[in-house]
Order: sequence, then C-alpha cells, then structure tokens
Amino acid sequence: MSETDLPDRARLHDGPLDRVPHRLVASWQRSQDYGVPLESIDPVFTGSYDDESLFFQCGREVLTGLHRSLANEPISLMLTDAEGLVLNRFSGDTDLLRALDKVHLAPGFAYSEREAGTNGLGLALADRAPTVVRAEEHYSLSLTTYTCAAVPVLDPLTGHLEGAVNLTTWSRSSSDLLLALAQSAAGNTAALMLARSQGRHPRPVSRGEVFRVEVPRLEPGAGTLQDLSGSWSEALRRARQAFTDGMVVAAVGEPGSGRSTVLAQAERLTRPRDRILSASPPAPQDVEAWLGLWTPELGKEHTAVVVRDVDALPAWVAERLRDLVLRCAGDSGRALGHSVAFSLTAQRFEDIPAALAGLVDTVVEVPPLRERLDDVMPLARQVARRTRGREVAFTTGAERALTQHRWPGNVEQLLRVVRQAVMRGDVVDVRHLPAEVLSGSTHRLTRIEEFEREEIVRVLSRPGVVMKDAAAELGMSRATIYRKLAQYDIHLERD
Repeated sequence: MSETDLPDRARLHDGPLDRVPHRLVASWQRSQDYGVPLESIDPVFTGSYDDESLFFQCGREVLTGLHRSLANEPISLMLTDAEGLVLNRFSGDTDLLRALDKVHLAPGFAYSEREAGTNGLGLALADRAPTVVRAEEHYSLSLTTYTCAAVPVLDPLTGHLEGAVNLTTWSRSSSDLLLALAQSAAGNTAALMLARSQGRHPRPVSRGEVFRVEVPRLEPGAGTLQDLSGSWSEALRRARQAFTDGMVVAAVGEPGSGRSTVLAQAERLTRPRDRILSASPPAPQDVEAWLGLWTPELGKEHTAVVVRDVDALPAWVAERLRDLVLRCAGDSGRALGHSVAFSLTAQRFEDIPAALAGLVDTVVEVPPLRERLDDVMPLARQVARRTRGREVAFTTGAERALTQHRWPGNVEQLLRVVRQAVMRGDVVDVRHLPAEVLSGSTHRLTRIEEFEREEIVRVLSRPGVVMKDAAAELGMSRATIYRKLAQYDIHLERD
C-alpha cells in the first residue's frame, strides 16, 4: 500500500506502519470514510435503550459484581448494545468519569465506529472479536489518552450479537489484564443469559465449514420442487433472472427460510452445469484458513459461490472477501456478475457489511414459512420420501397440525420434525409429531413444563384414548388436564 493509499490517521502514527495490525488500518479507513473528524468527536445521544432485555439484566449483574472488586482501580466498566450505544457505566474513579464525560463516553451516547471512529467497543462490534485499542491506535486524537478493551456478547441460544462489554482506563495505566477481564465479564454474561433462559442448551459455535457442494436436492426452502407457493416461485424467478443478467444477488429473510436454497436452485436452473459452493461464516480463529482455502474457487469456470449469513462476518473479513471478488472480476476483464458467479444471504440487507453491500445488484426477499403455509405439505412429502425412500402417507389430523403450526424455526424446523416423524411409523399421525408442533405456546418453558407438555401430548394423541383414562395415567384430574391444554395452547384433533 502506497503512502497516498493510507488513511489520514496512519500518516500521523508514530511507530512503523508495517507493525500496525491489518484490522486497525482497515478500521481507520472506515472511520475516515464515515467522515469521523480526526481532532474530536461528537457522538449521537439517544438516551433511550431497552433495560428489560435479558442481555441488559445479566450484563448489569455481572458488571456490578466486577465493579465491587475493582472499585479502587482507575477502570470504567460499560455495557453497550449491538449498535454501540452505551447502556451503563461503573467506576469508582471520579477523575476518570469526569474525563470520559468530556468525550461523551457515557450512557445514552452511541460509540460505534461510524459515530466515534476506531475505538475498542466500536471495533469489537464491527469485527465481532475481542479487541484492545490503545492510546494512539484510536482514530480520534481526543481519545488517545485512553485504552479500551471490549468483547462482544452473543446470545447463547441464537448466536445473535447482543452487544459488548467494554473496559476503559487511562492509556498510561497497564492494560495487560484489561482484555482478560473483559473476556471474563462477557463470558459470564453469556453464561448467565443461558442460565436465565431456563435450561435450554447453547447454540454450537460454528467451526466455519470451508464450503459444501450444493446438488439438486431438498435443503431448507424448496429443493428441486417446482409446485410451491407463488411467493416462493416469485423469489426463485427474480433470482434466476438476476443470474441470467449477470448480477450479484443477496437473498434476505429469516434463518431457515430457504435463502441459500433459492440461490442454489436459481443458479442450477440458469447454469445447469455449474458447481455450486455454499460457504458458512468462519469462527474467528478459522478466518485465514477459510479465506485461503475456498476463495481460489472464485472465478473458476462453471463454479458459483454462495456465502451464507454474511451479516455474521466481521467487517475486516467482509473487506477481504470484497477485495478478492473484485480482483477476480478485474482479472477477467468482465463485469462482476459475469466473471464471478457470486451471491450471498443475510437476515436483512441493512445488516450486510458495507464492503459487501456495495457489490449487490439485486435483493431477493425469501418469505418465512408461516407466510407460505401452502408449501408445508409439499415439502413434508418430499422430505418424507427422501428419508424413507418411498412415498409416506399423512393422516388428515397430521396434515392439519402441520399446516396450522406457525413454524418459528421455518423450513429447517419442518424438515427436522418430518424426518423424526417418518421414522416412527409408516403413516404419519398426530401422535408421531412432537409437542412443539401441537402447542401454540410462545412463552419460554422450563424443563419441567416441557416434560409435562410432552407427556400430555403423548398420552392424549394415542388412538382411542379417552379423557378419563388419560387423567388416570397422567395422575391429574380431568379439570387439570383441560387447564393444562389451555395453558400450553395444545391442539389435538384426531381422525
């Protein structure tokens, strides 16, 4: 990189630039692109935040406990939301608090990269990685008297970014243990969130598969089925037309709704001979291997690449990926979509990292399964046939239960439910379906409540059972069973 290519902040850096981490230089460049002034900052004050969220409640409890042991240390402990809004602040050092007030690092102010330039919490949220920003590493010169360590906090069940734990001290103070303390607080916050979520198991951390090869088969969405709802067919048509025109497509929608499937199927219909590689976001420790192993596939003849869940990519990884895609397009001397068959998925377009959003020509929205319930039975029959190797019948009661369910987990949930059901009988009946499908309860249940619900469904869904016998087996009165049916919103309609 030449001197003229460096961001303004890099030219003011005192030490050797070849020792400056790539993440930091990339953050400086983004800060400059956002128009953050070098001399001082003026973060946006909103003053409003959700103090009833599980993340806020657990994070406040953890930081309160940590503050008790650090009350005499010149450290400020903060919790921020996913947008960098400071939610609370703890410190026993009044001089530090007054100084932080002067730079608006206080509750109610937004401190994302876009608002305040390179800083610990802003970079941690942008890259979704533990981060320390020391003294002169800040973009704004007004922040160089501080050192900040921040660690993102992910929801242990969904994997969604909830916010960050940020520890700030004077730049002259030792910061060796600052990141370790922030990591401990972030880990304890996530663990407490899991415990408070009433016993559910954490979401496995992705190890970042390099890629999988998509073939014409059923995956979450529609597989090779052609007789699905109009909304699915319209999404497929738009993606196919965009591929035909050589465009880069982003499929957006809820997880499990079939975003990568609509892209793979549209690509298959447009270029039947293409090999389709579908890549997941990597874990932080796997980023370099992830980029190094599958990106050589970009630009290969008869090869299309789908990058899933790009809204989970750290900003610097998104920038590296964009540069690779553009380089492949430049080497071919053709337009991007014609030289590199490249597409991506995310929950919302606005969550796509800016580096990749600029590549997108067409956005295709994939509706959730609850908005296309006509797809439920065609999908169910297809996955049943693939699981058992033959046609599998569904009773009227089972069909009614499947088509009336709201499917919060979308098609992925449907596929899991049907695969389990068809292994329990040659004809799928209501009794083969799990309680989650037969219950409309939306509040989170304890393990005891889940067990009770499962037992009620298991007993009442057996053919020929009458309420008197069910009450005796469950050890409940009939009145209690009726009350429990209402409590869990259980609907059992047998043939």
